[in-house]
Amino acid sequence: MKPLDMQAQAKAGAAFLGENLPPLQDNIVHYPGQFIALVVAETYEQARAAAYKIKVRYTLEKAAVDLQAELPNSKKPKMFMGEEAQVNDGKAAAPLAASAQKVDHKYSTPAEHHHPMEPHATVAVWEGTDKLKLYDATQGVGLTSSIAAYFFGLKPENVNVVAPFVGGGFGSKGLWLHTLIVAMAAKAAGRPVKLALTRQMMQTNVGHRAATIQRVALGTDAGGKLSVMRHHTDTYNNLTQFFEPSGKQSLVLYQAPLREVTYNVAHLDRSTPTFMRAPGETPGTFALESAMDEMAYQLKIDPVEFRIMNHTAKDPMKGHDFSSEFLLDCYRTGAERFGWSSRSMEPRQKRNGKYLVGYGMATATYPGGRSAASVKVLMNSKGDVTVMTASIDIGTGTYTVLAQTAADALGIPVDRIDVKIGDSSLPPAPLAGGSQTTASIHPAALDACVLLRKELTTMAVADPDSKLNGRNPEEIGFAEGKLFLKGDEQKNDTYLNILRRAKRNEIEACATTLPVSGAGLTVPSALCTPSQTPPEQNSDIKQYAFHSFGAQFAEVWVDEDFGTIRVKRFTSVQDVGRIMNEKTARSQVIGGVIFGIGAALMEATDYDKRWGNPVTRTLADYHVPVHLDVPPIDVHFIGKPDPHISPIGARGIGEIGITGVSAAIANAVFNATGKRLRDLPLTPEKFFD
Repeated sequence: MKPLDMQAQAKAGAAFLGENLPPLQDNIVHYPGQFIALVVAETYEQARAAAYKIKVRYTLEKAAVDLQAELPNSKKPKMFMGEEAQVNDGKAAAPLAASAQKVDHKYSTPAEHHHPMEPHATVAVWEGTDKLKLYDATQGVGLTSSIAAYFFGLKPENVNVVAPFVGGGFGSKGLWLHTLIVAMAAKAAGRPVKLALTRQMMQTNVGHRAATIQRVALGTDAGGKLSVMRHHTDTYNNLTQFFEPSGKQSLVLYQAPLREVTYNVAHLDRSTPTFMRAPGETPGTFALESAMDEMAYQLKIDPVEFRIMNHTAKDPMKGHDFSSEFLLDCYRTGAERFGWSSRSMEPRQKRNGKYLVGYGMATATYPGGRSAASVKVLMNSKGDVTVMTASIDIGTGTYTVLAQTAADALGIPVDRIDVKIGDSSLPPAPLAGGSQTTASIHPAALDACVLLRKELTTMAVADPDSKLNGRNPEEIGFAEGKLFLKGDEQKNDTYLNILRRAKRNEIEACATTLPVSGAGLTVPSALCTPSQTPPEQNSDIKQYAFHSFGAQFAEVWVDEDFGTIRVKRFTSVQDVGRIMNEKTARSQVIGGVIFGIGAALMEATDYDKRWGNPVTRTLADYHVPVHLDVPPIDVHFIGKPDPHISPIGARGIGEIGITGVSAAIANAVFNATGKRLRDLPLTPEKFFD
């Protein structure tokens, strides 16, 4: 394999790796569970039996296994994903000391693992010695293709990755190099090879959310206006520059003259941390929004009102207006739908039988990202339309919503649309991560449909047999599979008749949209003609800041005798721009809230303190919410389009649903019991500490 070379990898589109460790290329073991060999057999049972017979000799070295113990050796990274990591380091001390009111507390979150229902799996097929096909569970067919092409020294067009359906990912799929191991095996065996990771391997080989120890301090004036915010995170990494960026939301939320956000990152000999649903904001909103609740209680101000009085309509760091921002509407709508007005300021005021009942809330936020993307649209002589792009559906509804966009843009029924995605040979699209798929691919789909309509219009206007012959294209509208003269719809021409008279079996158009702020995670190929993107679209560097916002409200019941916490109902109100499909969008938020309930009450990966290996290795001991843990979840969208991110007006929605959930639950526990729990998960023994 080619060695690691960040510049060469970046040029090849293969720099975005889960870990900087090409597999089987040296004899150093960096963490428990690291792949060191592969056994190939006719059956799964034979492979497992043979693997157990392998004998490995190790030279032991002392491992770094405990975050607290390794913090004295930690480093302060200068950058994170192209942004300054240490913001106003040391500048918050003086304004905090001068604040009329202040809170300063430590919060912690454990290591967590993704655990999608479908584990990672790959089938590798070589065609000769220079062509490779991978059927893979990946969140990015283009990325996986580029990685394989780089490390095997293949032409990019000779690596095809196919993933028409992916059973969940949450950030764990597409960055890891076991796909290279199975391709190596297929080449050695001279036949296709399938590798399916076990549930236990999901704990060791495909990333996780690193544990954090966070310190949040807030200062206000006597009236409750924030004067300073300080958010420090201790965390770790291994074999990567990535670390859990838990201070991200503290650079975006609330009006404060000064905010300090800093990190210490230790090295631990654990499997490599990676992106996990709303990386940074998930643990970060727990700490910040818990601290906001603590400050509101200290000031004796309602937590919703405290947030409203400290609200900002501008990006606090850049000074830019948000492209579209309706957070105040989220607070007020959520409070009304939830029945917040019946909450008591003082804890322990509500009971239901033996249970103490509490209400809590928190703010949700996540960046509104958009990357470059290409989409091709093809219409045949029967009127059927195929929409093609190398995007992915990880359960988010990409197939459905792409069909809707094309149907609307062409004026034809959804059932005449066939969507082809999940194939790296299709026009390129970004990784399905960072809540950017909808915002990225739909502007390109819209532009491709507009180009298709324009060509049909040109054909009709030039055709002497068309009722639209000689007309100005600006006078022509479209609906129900035809073009018509605006103001006189009797003068029309169907798409099918236009194609038939032109003796065309099909017509196609392809468009690439390039957001002003950059190409993001994809490098468009020459397949499509770039569209001229208006300068106001996604120009976050020059003019706007792009973020989504929301408000989370939780009711909990706490059994004082046993310390058990139940979430009895939940309200989530989100401002994510235009809602493309109410059903799939609502499903995304419900999934995020359930994810957040897991983080709040039960999810944690425990490690052996001697060797550093995970001991919670299956879904029997790594607990996730089941049906009885999930209450009724009321989801509401503000639904106002973002006029600047794209003509579609939609931002991503997959990740914001989890942010703020654990804080809303923890804040509700305080309201119920008067006991403040600052360490996740909120398990019964912590209630009695």
